[in-house]
Amino acid sequence: MSVINFDQRTTNTIACCLCGLQITPNPSNMCIKCIMSQVDITEGIPKQVDAFCCKGCGRYLSPPNYWLNAELESKELLTYCLKRIRGLSKVNLVDAGFIWTEPHSKRLKVKLKIQKQVFNGTIIQQDFIVEFIINNHFCEDCHRYEAKDTWNAVAQVRQKVPHKRTFLWIEQMIIKHKYQSKIHSIKEESDGLDFYFSNQNTCVKFINFLQSFVPITYKQSKQLMGADLKSNVYNFKFTYSIEIPPICRDDLVCLPTKLAQHLGNISPLVLCHKISNYLYFLDPFTLQFGEITEPARYWSYGFKSIANRNSLVEYMIIDIDIIHYKGKFALAEATVAKADTMGKNSKTYFTVTHLGNILKVGDYVLGYDLENSNFNDSDIVPLKGHVIRSEIILVKKVYHRKNRPRHWKLANLEIEVGENNKDKKSKIRMAERDKEEFLRDLEEDPESRTQILLYKTGEPPPPPESEMDDDNELPPIPIEELTEMMEDINLGSDDE
Repeated sequence: MSVINFDQRTTNTIACCLCGLQITPNPSNMCIKCIMSQVDITEGIPKQVDAFCCKGCGRYLSPPNYWLNAELESKELLTYCLKRIRGLSKVNLVDAGFIWTEPHSKRLKVKLKIQKQVFNGTIIQQDFIVEFIINNHFCEDCHRYEAKDTWNAVAQVRQKVPHKRTFLWIEQMIIKHKYQSKIHSIKEESDGLDFYFSNQNTCVKFINFLQSFVPITYKQSKQLMGADLKSNVYNFKFTYSIEIPPICRDDLVCLPTKLAQHLGNISPLVLCHKISNYLYFLDPFTLQFGEITEPARYWSYGFKSIANRNSLVEYMIIDIDIIHYKGKFALAEATVAKADTMGKNSKTYFTVTHLGNILKVGDYVLGYDLENSNFNDSDIVPLKGHVIRSEIILVKKVYHRKNRPRHWKLANLEIEVGENNKDKKSKIRMAERDKEEFLRDLEEDPESRTQILLYKTGEPPPPPESEMDDDNELPPIPIEELTEMMEDINLGSDDE
């Protein structure tokens, strides 16, 4: 006796309308092979695509004029290839990947898997290969390099002073803000630095960057290098002549009369005690401050310092009395004597100084000797009718520094020496002197150190300030202000 199981389910099938094969019912009533024979979902998608690669730098051209840096079989290169294939927007891309080819074959093969809906909702899937033919094509940067024409704009930064401390500061600001990646090269000239850029826009951004911490003025000029009259394309080289005021920190300045009145009737004879994107002045006899917040105002007068650090004379404090404090300064009456005449004569000088908070009897200090200085009459016209309270203006305290290696250092940029600045031993000595003076300024001024990056050298740090035997020894830089040198500082990196 046989048993019939009524719970057993059977699948209904139909015959393919073309080949008669029994298949599961679907909207097209055809088997997969017949559907594939009737419909090609890759239709409209090219199987060969041209791509352009720069023979010089290996970058790929992405129209209209963008050059992509991508390694072989990388995600970036795969994205570039997919964007070059037309018609992919009409299908559903399931998967894509490279098929290995010989690197020198000038061929790239990409295997694609796509899906598309056909015949009343039937979804079919298909694999196929797209071959990219790599054509050589020089980019504009490599064209200029081969033609020995590697820059398009230059910023010629100049300052008419007998030292390079300002440019040492600019170098450190560039490093701190990682701006060196945008600079093609730097060349040192006798009175400044030339910064070369690959395009004009980057040069203009660099000028704006300089304006953020130095009061500057500039002029633009351009030179026609070539022209394509058919396409109306012209090739210019741009030159920006940038000038920095010839005034530095601790310089003695004689302000024009109208400007002194505008700054709160400050005395025309002042010290420049700080420079950023503003110019800050201080009357050392009254502790009155004045600042020029608009660079255009300075350039409308165009004055310069009447004495700089090269004119400083060393004095010894004989007596000092505090009058009052104001901010980080203290006004004091001081009796001083020239350090080089101590023991030879007993002549002393009475003066008023703004350094009362850091000076004490026995300290040495640098100052300007107005009595024995020679000034141009045209530079000191605003002083006529004014009474100067003292013939001595004290500027900065002299610290002792023991002959020990520094436990910190600064990073440096790669700077070429210009043709007009070669084979001059005196300039090399001056550069070494300026650098040492710049390093000492950083050791003496904690406020300046916070604006740049200091790196460890591996040398043991000096003893703490509390353990020093000499109160006038240069205070050490705390180890907490130093950082590790992570990598070399290179110009023109790919960060741009």
